[in-house]
Amino acid sequence: MQSVSYTTFGPARDVLEVTNIPTPTPGPGEVLVRLAFSGVNPSDVKARAGTRPGVTKPPFERIIPHSDGSGVIEAVGAGVPSGRIGSRVWIWNGQWQRAFGTAATHICLPADQAITLPDAISLETGAVLGIPGLTAAHAVFGGGDVAGQTVLVQGGAGTVGLLAVQLAKWGGAHVIATARGDGLTAAKDAGADAVIDYTNNNLAKAILEETNQVFVDRIVEVEFGVNAAVDAEVIAPNGTIAAYGSAKNMTPELAFGPMLFKAVTIDILLIYLLPPTEREQAIKRLHAALEQGALKCPIAEVHALKDCATAHEAVEAGNRAGAILVDVSQ
Repeated sequence: MQSVSYTTFGPARDVLEVTNIPTPTPGPGEVLVRLAFSGVNPSDVKARAGTRPGVTKPPFERIIPHSDGSGVIEAVGAGVPSGRIGSRVWIWNGQWQRAFGTAATHICLPADQAITLPDAISLETGAVLGIPGLTAAHAVFGGGDVAGQTVLVQGGAGTVGLLAVQLAKWGGAHVIATARGDGLTAAKDAGADAVIDYTNNNLAKAILEETNQVFVDRIVEVEFGVNAAVDAEVIAPNGTIAAYGSAKNMTPELAFGPMLFKAVTIDILLIYLLPPTEREQAIKRLHAALEQGALKCPIAEVHALKDCATAHEAVEAGNRAGAILVDVSQ
C-alpha cells in the first residue's frame, strides 16, 4: 500500500515521505479499510513536530500519521461478519497508540473503530467525524440534552466550533458564539443566535448583554487558559465548562473563588479516551443531526497524498474555514 510516514520529528517537508509498505491483513476482530480520505487535525501535526510535552522521540520506528479517515471495508478478520465487506465507514482513533494511521491507501484496525456511514453522508464528511465531530458532540451533549439552555461556544468559527454551534442549535439551545473577522459571519451562518468578537476588551460584559444578564448554562471552550476568567464570570451556578483545548496557555491560573461559589464543573475532554457508552451516544447524535440535515462539516482544502506536507502546513497556519483532508487515492 502507498502511505505517507515519518521516522523522526521535525517540519512536515523535512520528515514526511511517501512510502510503500505491504498491505496489512486483518486479524481476529479487525477490518481492512481501503481509505478514500484522511483527516488532518492539530493533534496530528503536533505529534509529527514533536511538540508534545515530555515526548523526545517517536513512539514507533515508523509512523503513518492521522487518526481520522473514511473509506470502504475491503476485508474482515475472524469474528467479523463478512456482510461488512463493501460497507462505507468512517474511522476514529486510527493512529491513537498505534503506528499506522490513515495517511495511506489502507488501514487495518479493530472493527468497532470503523463506523458504518449513513448512505446520505459523503466520504469527505466521514473523514471529519472522528476528532472534530466527536469532540463537538460530546462537548455539547456530554451533560445531556441542551434544549432550553444557553450554550456559549468559544471559538465558534473553528472546525470543532462550527460543528458545536450547529449541534447545540439542533439540540434546542440558545447559542452564542465568539469569533473574529470572517469567523463571525461563519458562526452566524452556522446557526448562532448571537456572535461576539472575542477580541472585545470586555468580553464577559458583551456576552451577558446578549443574554440580558442571564448566565450561560454550558460553555464549549477551545482556549481554556485564555478564557478561564471570562468563563467564570458568565457561567451559571452548577454550569459546565467543556474544555477541549488550551493551546495558547497550557498552564492556566484559575480564579478558584468565583468558580467555587458557582459550583462550576470543569470537564476536560480528550476524545481519544472517551468511554464506550459516551462515544456511542456521541456517534448517535452526529448521525441523527447529519441525517436530518442539521449538520454540515465544512471542508477548507483537500490535498493529494503526495502533498501531505502541504496539508500539515495548512493546519499549522490556522485561520481555516473548515477541515483539511488528504485524498489518499491521488
